[in-house]
Amino acid sequence: MNNNKMLITGANGMVGSYVTKIFSDWDLYMTDLDSLDMSSTKLDVCDAVEVMQIVKNVDPDFVLHLAAATDVDRCQIEPEWAYRVNAIGTQNIALACQETNARLIYVSTGNVFEGNKETEYTEFDKPGPKNIYGNSKLVGEEIVSSLLNKYYIVRAGWMIGGGVKDKKFVSKMAHMLMDDQGPLKAVNDKFGSPTYAFDLLEGISKLIDTGYYGLYHMVNPGMVSRFEIAEALRDILKMTQVEIESVTSEEFQTPAPRIRMEALSNYKLELLGYNWMRSWKEALKEYVITELLPVL
Repeated sequence: MNNNKMLITGANGMVGSYVTKIFSDWDLYMTDLDSLDMSSTKLDVCDAVEVMQIVKNVDPDFVLHLAAATDVDRCQIEPEWAYRVNAIGTQNIALACQETNARLIYVSTGNVFEGNKETEYTEFDKPGPKNIYGNSKLVGEEIVSSLLNKYYIVRAGWMIGGGVKDKKFVSKMAHMLMDDQGPLKAVNDKFGSPTYAFDLLEGISKLIDTGYYGLYHMVNPGMVSRFEIAEALRDILKMTQVEIESVTSEEFQTPAPRIRMEALSNYKLELLGYNWMRSWKEALKEYVITELLPVL
């Protein structure tokens, strides 16, 4: 039995749904803004007093900070919401960690970059966000690194996972493919790195074991478009008769600008000899077959 204690924020979200599997031998304290059942405690990370009180009471060894404003378009329309949650909320968590000597794990995003690079971004590339979401997450990173000495900032890519909780591209596309709703459209001129939430948390678990604090990229390797993901999904689901049209992002206008390149390279992990993230196609296949298909 592991004696480490971990407090989790945003425990009821997509990534949070894997915490009990990966950290099964830890003493876990689950919190979320929407405490839907007895398995988690209600916590609003924007409430500095409440955050300090709960973190002090729990006195965790680690805080896994997953609570975030992740709706990119809503962040653009309501910047106050984005900064309140992603910046002030993160500051409240970091200050509570400072007070209790807890080590913080902050999950960030490839949206911190400007998106003009031809290849994947590494941890040594300079950020330059082009939308409010990316900027609010970058501010969160800067708050963590300025207030704490012992932290892990982990940038993830296009999140996949969640099963019944999955409301993202993979789930939407899988539903349309299974319903034979062709021809479908998928964007071919924006690139990212899929990140299976299960693999992300497993990677974070291994990273914690190393004790190498700092900033890391943690994605399922690959630089792919949504169109390529849709094609891979079609093959996995054996719905090859469904036509998928490759289109430019001009077809899908959004309130928040989307950068062309947000693919990430796990460069620091590679330099340290920790190549534990499997390819995006392997991760996608396992997710779809074991978690998504049963709920489609």
